[in-house]
Amino acid sequence: MHNLPEIEELIKLISKLPGLGPRSAKRIVLKMINNREEIIRPMAKNLAEVYKNISRCKNCGSLKSNTKGCKNCENNVQKFNKICVVENIADQWSIETSSVYQGYFHILGGTISSNNINKDELLIEALVERVKKEKIEEVILATSATIEGQTTAFYIQDSLKDTNVKISKLAQGLPVGGEIESLDDGTLIYAFKNRNFVFKD
Repeated sequence: MHNLPEIEELIKLISKLPGLGPRSAKRIVLKMINNREEIIRPMAKNLAEVYKNISRCKNCGSLKSNTKGCKNCENNVQKFNKICVVENIADQWSIETSSVYQGYFHILGGTISSNNINKDELLIEALVERVKKEKIEEVILATSATIEGQTTAFYIQDSLKDTNVKISKLAQGLPVGGEIESLDDGTLIYAFKNRNFVFKD
């Protein structure tokens, strides 16, 4: 493999995925090479289609089809009066899987204190505009129970102070330092059903 730069590059790319290191990446690459027709060919086709057709919605931060639009914020079938604010798409998927929440999502794309991310790069201004335009009655802050997550939540609260929207935060059942995507369904259900409303100054 040392004389095959294509393979070495593939190993480097795969090792960048969450939970994978160089050794795991090598095993995955070998599995792929040994199953060229079953894995590599359809995967290459699918990755090209994802790269071409899927992008992040500039309005809500969720993934959207470039041809069919965003199912989250451009949903003309169901209208909701709530927006759940999460840090990333993995959090959105976890909450959707638990079926504890019915409403719109707003995906920030990180937290204020995340590496290489500042508040201007997050979709907080877009959230304020959505609240005003879509007649939203409640914003649920589902950021993680980390310093970064709570700092971001406080900033969002301040950004929404000139609106009439109710603001709530997930119940304290969340473990300190816990991230939404790693929580089990039972904890998520408890956190949503017992969420606390924040009173504006």
